[in-house]
Amino acid sequence: MFMVLATAEMSLRSSGGSVSQKRTVSGLLAGRVIKKPTLEDGQQLQEAAIQLLDQHQNLSSLLQELENPGPCDKLCAENGEQNQNQNQAASDANPPRLSALLLGSGLRRQAARLGVSVGALSVQTVLERLMEITEREEEEEERWREMFTSSQRVQLCVLLQSTKELLSQTVLCPKRLWMEYCRHQHPKLEVVYYLHKYYILTLDYMLHSDENVRSWLPPQLKALCGWTPPPEEEETRRLQQKLLSAVVGVLVAAGFEEAAERKLSLLCSSVLDDMLFWLLDIEEKRGEVAERWIQTLDASLCGDSVSPAALQRFFTHCLTQIFTCNTRLTVSDAVALQKEWTLAKTSHCLTSLYCKLAVIFSAEQLLHHLQQVLETHEVNWKHVLCFVSALLVYYQAARPCLIELLSRLLSSAFEGYDLENMITAFLLARQGALEGAGVFPPYSDWFKTSFGGSAGFQASSKKSLVFLLKFLSDLVPFEPPQYLKVHILHPPYVPAKHRNLLMEYVTLAKTRLADLKESVEDMGLYEDVSGSRASSQPQCPAAQDVEKAVSLFGSTGRISATVMEASIFRRPYFLTRFLPALLKPRVLPLKPDARMNFIEALKKADKVPAAQYSSYVDSCQRHRQQNKTAERPDLKEDPLDVLRIQLQELPGLVDAGNDGEMSAQLSRISHTLSVFPASGDELTTQTIVTLNTETPQLPELHLKVVNLILQNFCQCLLTASRANPPNKQTSWGCRFVCVLLDNRPLLSAVMQRLWDLFHHQAASLSPAHTLGLAAFLVHLHASMALGPLVQLVPATQAQAAPLAEAISSAVPCNSHANMLFSLRLCAAAVSYGLCRGEPQQQQDYVPPSLYKKLLYLIPRLFPEARGTAACVWPDEDGPDVLWSSFTQDRNIWTQTVLHLWRHAGFQQLQQTPRYQLCFSEWLHNELRVQRNEDVLSDCQRQEYQQWACLQLYLSRPEEQGGCGGDVKELCSRLLVAIMDIMDQPPSELEKPGSAEPSGTGTCLPDLLSRLQELVQEAELSPGGAVLWDVLFELLSQRCSSSVSITSQLSLQRTLHAWNRVLLVLPAALFFKTKPEGGRTTVDCSQLVEHINQHQRKACSPAGVLPPLVTAHFLKGLLCAAVRCDRPAGELNGAWCQMSRTCPLLAVSAVRWWQQLAPVLFSLWTRLRDGEPPPEQLQLLADCRRWACSLIRGPATRMPPAAVLLCAASLHEACRSCEEPPQNFREVLRSLQPERHAQHQQVLVSLLGLWLKDYLDALLFPQENRCQRSRTFCSELLAVLVDSADWLLIFRSNEPTRCHPVSLTSSEDCTRLMPWAVCSLLQQQSADFLQGALQTPGFLHSALLWYLDVLQLFLEGDTPPSEPKVEPAQILNRTKQFVLGLVSQAPPAALSSGQLRQLECQCAELDPELAAALSVLLEPHSLSPEVDFL
Repeated sequence: MFMVLATAEMSLRSSGGSVSQKRTVSGLLAGRVIKKPTLEDGQQLQEAAIQLLDQHQNLSSLLQELENPGPCDKLCAENGEQNQNQNQAASDANPPRLSALLLGSGLRRQAARLGVSVGALSVQTVLERLMEITEREEEEEERWREMFTSSQRVQLCVLLQSTKELLSQTVLCPKRLWMEYCRHQHPKLEVVYYLHKYYILTLDYMLHSDENVRSWLPPQLKALCGWTPPPEEEETRRLQQKLLSAVVGVLVAAGFEEAAERKLSLLCSSVLDDMLFWLLDIEEKRGEVAERWIQTLDASLCGDSVSPAALQRFFTHCLTQIFTCNTRLTVSDAVALQKEWTLAKTSHCLTSLYCKLAVIFSAEQLLHHLQQVLETHEVNWKHVLCFVSALLVYYQAARPCLIELLSRLLSSAFEGYDLENMITAFLLARQGALEGAGVFPPYSDWFKTSFGGSAGFQASSKKSLVFLLKFLSDLVPFEPPQYLKVHILHPPYVPAKHRNLLMEYVTLAKTRLADLKESVEDMGLYEDVSGSRASSQPQCPAAQDVEKAVSLFGSTGRISATVMEASIFRRPYFLTRFLPALLKPRVLPLKPDARMNFIEALKKADKVPAAQYSSYVDSCQRHRQQNKTAERPDLKEDPLDVLRIQLQELPGLVDAGNDGEMSAQLSRISHTLSVFPASGDELTTQTIVTLNTETPQLPELHLKVVNLILQNFCQCLLTASRANPPNKQTSWGCRFVCVLLDNRPLLSAVMQRLWDLFHHQAASLSPAHTLGLAAFLVHLHASMALGPLVQLVPATQAQAAPLAEAISSAVPCNSHANMLFSLRLCAAAVSYGLCRGEPQQQQDYVPPSLYKKLLYLIPRLFPEARGTAACVWPDEDGPDVLWSSFTQDRNIWTQTVLHLWRHAGFQQLQQTPRYQLCFSEWLHNELRVQRNEDVLSDCQRQEYQQWACLQLYLSRPEEQGGCGGDVKELCSRLLVAIMDIMDQPPSELEKPGSAEPSGTGTCLPDLLSRLQELVQEAELSPGGAVLWDVLFELLSQRCSSSVSITSQLSLQRTLHAWNRVLLVLPAALFFKTKPEGGRTTVDCSQLVEHINQHQRKACSPAGVLPPLVTAHFLKGLLCAAVRCDRPAGELNGAWCQMSRTCPLLAVSAVRWWQQLAPVLFSLWTRLRDGEPPPEQLQLLADCRRWACSLIRGPATRMPPAAVLLCAASLHEACRSCEEPPQNFREVLRSLQPERHAQHQQVLVSLLGLWLKDYLDALLFPQENRCQRSRTFCSELLAVLVDSADWLLIFRSNEPTRCHPVSLTSSEDCTRLMPWAVCSLLQQQSADFLQGALQTPGFLHSALLWYLDVLQLFLEGDTPPSEPKVEPAQILNRTKQFVLGLVSQAPPAALSSGQLRQLECQCAELDPELAAALSVLLEPHSLSPEVDFL
């Protein structure tokens, strides 16, 4: 810019300015300021600078420079200020900045040079800068933001200011800017706001012009409400609220102004409704987010954008929507649940929303609107009644208005005997009463006022009385007991002659109260009958009545009228409830208090019998004597401190062995624990406790309580064990655990804490803690019959498990540290259980899951334990010696564990089925060990696994969890476990409690090696061939068991896992050799069946086996062939058979031949000592060379190989070309199908392979892939059009006539092939179709293809459609194509049998096609039977 100024000065100087050559630029500028140049001088300077900059400018750079004003802009500003007095009009005009003028001039010049409109170029330039601003810093941000950063905002504002200046120069079209912006992406809400704020585009226009506004505006509004700016960005927070308010203002104005366009009005109204319903959905769960939107619904919207009338219409509309959304609750639900909908229990957000919407209305208006809604709509009673509560609490004027409304409703109800007005009045009156007497009259007062006197609404006629009593009777099954009591104690006025009608209702109401175990006689004098506090009412409210009566007497000095009335009209209650509560013996104070004065007042009024008063005085005197030295405990102590003190006393009582004192202390502890509130909603039922393994730490209070309990249990155990072994201790442990079992919420918290300790904090547990918690688990197991079951969430077990069993799953055995902790915990628990229980009761005290962990860990960690357990401790030592070795610090724990292993009681438990670790459980544990954190080295792990498989479980009987000496059973179980772990979805491996390492590697490779060793050994044994049958049968069962919705994905995972296992097995295992006719032959039938049934269902890539699997199968064929008498001949024969019966393997061999050839030839050379390769292997290479010669030339003679091999070789040669060969048509003609039948079959097979590629391209579009496949298919069809052989490719529903190419695709692809063929035929020329119609069987096949496609659509298996094309359009297009073929077909195109068959099928699926066939193809013109296809 400074260079611009300097050059501009030179320009002015040359034009006549007399300036000294030695003056500097600053001096020149200063001199000009002194001279006070005129406005014309400044304009000349601007024009000169613009002309100079126009010659060397970059639009993008210039647009970025606009963010910082240059010296020229400052100079112009200064000149403008100095000339203000001389030319006020010029100053007010606020001319564009020099930079903007340069940009406008540059845009015009560049647009002229490029030959485009200046509007298009300016829009492109502004959009590029806008994208740069909005996207650059989003990539730099570490966390997602819903609003721009401050730097982005500054750049955006400057850009929009410059854009506004470009508008003033008429070089930019704002509507085109908006259209291009929307075309590239969904608009950003903040950009829209600034476009509106800078008057570039109005929000009304943006909403009206964008058809997709519903897809981006509500989601962005919700996201913006849900985003909280960082605390340091106060300006962003204010702008967030401004943005929301601005958008709401525009939406309200456009949606609810009378002059608003209807289409735009409906759009804006729907957006606001969407936000309102979203608000109602989240208002209880995400209050802060909801409050942010509620703040925008403010009366301050009444301003320039929204008129008061429009705002009233909007708020009225919102209230209507709130009242009428989610109308699932019935009137009976409202009657029963009404007490839960008071203002105190209503969410703050809903109350705030009501206040915002009601602020511009009067109470009369609001209630009038509510009445209208109630009369014309089904309503959400919860929202309606919550609104009434809010209205009464926040609007003092609402009370008389609601009373008047209730009077109108009752009048209307009794005039027309209208039940709706009746129930509405009762619900509204009760809702008001629920808010308390200070807000609305109590329900009892309203009921007495409305129906208690002779002027009541029901008193005019018997019909009205019957109407009221019938209504009240209908409410009885749903009424809360408080209202029934009101109706009984304050019954409606009934003339004497109709008294029986009232008594019928009273009898019904009392029966209902009896069912609810409520009594009218026990109802308190001051009981709150509004229902608002029904849950807190005492069972016998007499004590509450006494306190209330004494309080009123103390304040007024008089006996309340309620007490006096009760002494007369409710005398049974007064004598049997009230007076005994009042005359309860106590230590009388020296100075009479209010209670004594009240008693004296009642005695003077003859309301207290003399004998009862004398007895009271005597009892008080005895009470004083008995309590002279008594000290009352401080009931205000902290329960946690009380619990701590009580628990501290327990170890001493346990040590003393006093069962009575210990039980009493546990009783006190149980009472103290009941004071603590539940920690959450973990309790599912009384019999099942849910344990959320993903829940964070317990609340602080419950964590302290649980820690105190567990620490105290550990302390009690150590104290008790110092004096006596477990079998000689008292039953303190069981009683301690029973205290927790009686408190299910506390038990849930204890289980949660144990899970956290064992699963995440095991390293922090001391030996004393480990011993104590082990014993705790034993007592949980012993109390299994009394305790609930535990359901882990997320579920890692199929069913809920007992307490100890569920917690044991938190103890993983997948690493060195975890194994050591698990070993110590389980050994301590089993030792304690063995010592605690008698020999016949040991199963009651030893948790099976912990015992099984020892059976797994001890042999793994201690090689000396892998022998037989012949060395056991003498029985005379007893189990107490075993436990003492754990509690003595000087003992080495490894020796103690080995002693436990050799103990007779420990070994004896293995004879029980529930304590046996079966081979599958051993595999489950071993497969989850982290190899890099294992305590064993690779060699040690190999030695251990070989011992476990071959010495332990192979010979163990099946009833004891072994394999009964059957190697096939061992291999099958090993394979099942391996595939189970490999077949698991990734989400299952991350579940807590699965102990599955993530990313560190398991022992899967080791067990694959064990499987490989076992299979290799079995293969060399005489019965080794049977093993392959077992493995194939196992795989078939797994593949056939996948019948769920996700069966395809499950099948792919299963086959992927199987292929990984397959590759580690000996290749020769998949082929059998059998004697036949005096020689040994290769039997590949089972492998062929496996590939055709299973492998082709989940090929990747489609239509071919993976290269490694293909190579493995072919290597197996070579290895099997060399076992025969004539290896080369057997290989040739087997491969010829497989080429015919297993097309998928043949095509895969051709596909991967370049990778396979070196491997196979090298293997054959090694196996046969340099013998030339067999003929069939050589033919594979010849086919490949022949195919390449056809494409690239010179062509050679076609080798005498199978047709499918030649076709697959030619297909692969064409696939390897980046573009379709130019001479492909000549290649096809050179095969001369009309002269040689084999050539014809090669072309037919080649067409089938390319059709597979075409279908795959339709299903998974890629660039040019579909066009390429279509080109090859079209060329092949042009050659084969005169032959009916290519129609045989699609006879997949006839297995006996199925073409080999069909066996290379999955069943799903085969079902979709008619759709691909119809799609291909629709793109062929009319000449081709005319020729095809002359081909016998073509029309019949085309009609069957269409019916197959129609069946696909009817079954819901709609294939992917083209962009913006509905499936119905595709089906209709195919139908029109087929109808066109029918109309052009020659008379002999269909035989009579074919026509009858097609008419029968079309009659149900497509009657229109059936009619076309019957009309266009007359019976007399049909050809003879030509059903040769």
